[in-house]
Amino acid sequence: MAKNNILEMRSITKTFPGVVALSDVTFHVEEGEIHFIVGENGAGKSTLMKILSGIHGPGTYSGDIVFEGEVVSFNGIKDSVNAGIVIINQELALFPDLTVYENVFVGHELKTRYGLVDWKKTREETKRYLDLVGLKIDIDTHVGSLGVGQQQLVEIAKALSQNVKLLILDEPTAALNEDDSANLLQLLINLKKEGVTSIMISHKLKEATEVADSITVLRDGKTISRLEKNEIDEAIIIKHMVGREIEDIFPKRPKYEPQDVVLETINFNAYDKNKNRYVVTNSNIRLHRGEVVGISGLIGAGRTELAHSIFGNPKNYKTSGGIFINGKLVNLNTPQRAIDHGIAYVSEDRKGNGLILSETIGENITLSALQKISRYGILNEMKQSSEAEKYVRNLNIRTPSIFQRIRNLSGGNQQKVQIGKWLFSEPSILILDEPTRGIDVGSKFEIYTIINDLIARGMSILLISSELPEILGMCDRIYVLAEGVQTAEFTMAEATAEKIMEKATI
Repeated sequence: MAKNNILEMRSITKTFPGVVALSDVTFHVEEGEIHFIVGENGAGKSTLMKILSGIHGPGTYSGDIVFEGEVVSFNGIKDSVNAGIVIINQELALFPDLTVYENVFVGHELKTRYGLVDWKKTREETKRYLDLVGLKIDIDTHVGSLGVGQQQLVEIAKALSQNVKLLILDEPTAALNEDDSANLLQLLINLKKEGVTSIMISHKLKEATEVADSITVLRDGKTISRLEKNEIDEAIIIKHMVGREIEDIFPKRPKYEPQDVVLETINFNAYDKNKNRYVVTNSNIRLHRGEVVGISGLIGAGRTELAHSIFGNPKNYKTSGGIFINGKLVNLNTPQRAIDHGIAYVSEDRKGNGLILSETIGENITLSALQKISRYGILNEMKQSSEAEKYVRNLNIRTPSIFQRIRNLSGGNQQKVQIGKWLFSEPSILILDEPTRGIDVGSKFEIYTIINDLIARGMSILLISSELPEILGMCDRIYVLAEGVQTAEFTMAEATAEKIMEKATI
């Protein structure tokens, strides 16, 4: 029996100065299905959703939005929400200092007949919606104290409280662990039974193969294909996304031959005074010249805390034990001292800690070593531009110019700018913390190629990743952490996903 389309977007075209973001994009979503939109960073997915939700209003694009059989246009998010379309972005729109029940109904408060907020009904309805999303917490809890997965469910409860018909989730599992991700996917299936249609934007193609009823593939701002459930296959999706088959996700490089140790921690500990506990305990890792060493473990295992401690301890942990660079004991008590010793750190949070979104590519790339392009404290803007151009070219950063603002770049290109920023400081040791989080398969391949090029030039890399295929596909040796404790060391001949997971869950 044929289903009705709840949504059609017909011939949508959207341009920004110097860039065609969407060109004649057409796709549809059937009532009651889970529909995935996939594509490389820069393919136009988020722009398309901003048009649908009213962020880009009428007159800023051409084409038609047809919702429940009628041509519509929205002059802002309030209009789309009133129509029953709710979008949940990666950056959650919650108020951390408010309670769960206040967040669920903020902006559409339940009122008594006298115009006052009906707190009794608000609390009752919040409990009902939390039950629907399977979140068992005290509704008086402040949202800021919840984990990311729980906050995501509060957002969905909020959407349900607004009588949502079409729920849009933009990279909802990017920051979730495997259990929370699985719970969220199961929730979409449960909501489907309740009559809620979902659109999900995700780079995790495995999720699409698990729960999608259909998929729309975008590439370079154009609709490439629609795949129905019986056609959904990861290899086919990748081929449509990148315009070619990626037979091996991880580019090959010669087998590593051991060289001198460039970085070593010996009985190293880091104590977090705010959390009142050790976040790194008795770390003993070695990194050789020209080697990629993986740091694996579950979220909260202490991987990023170890990276922060090595990179000048910006969190001000109380540390003990030793860090050695090229065999010499060093005191890395500030990031500047770490940089002076040839260490660079590419943060897992590129938007919060890695880049200045309001500044240009050129300004960001040269930020880590301004002294190289300054004299007597005066910045040489011509030199800044020429250096930035070099990194844009070498790292294949797709942009109209080096004067493009970071916030206007795709995730993959933002990540390459962050890597370029630290390469500009000419490090010998590079710490990459979740370098491919939230970027597409094509951009991942480019990041992996950059890693191999850096290793071939003698750089040494610590690679922190939550993705086991990435750890197994890119590293020469692997350390596993669990609750701040180093539980295993594997050579690539020894390592398997099962062994790593066993040691990560001790």
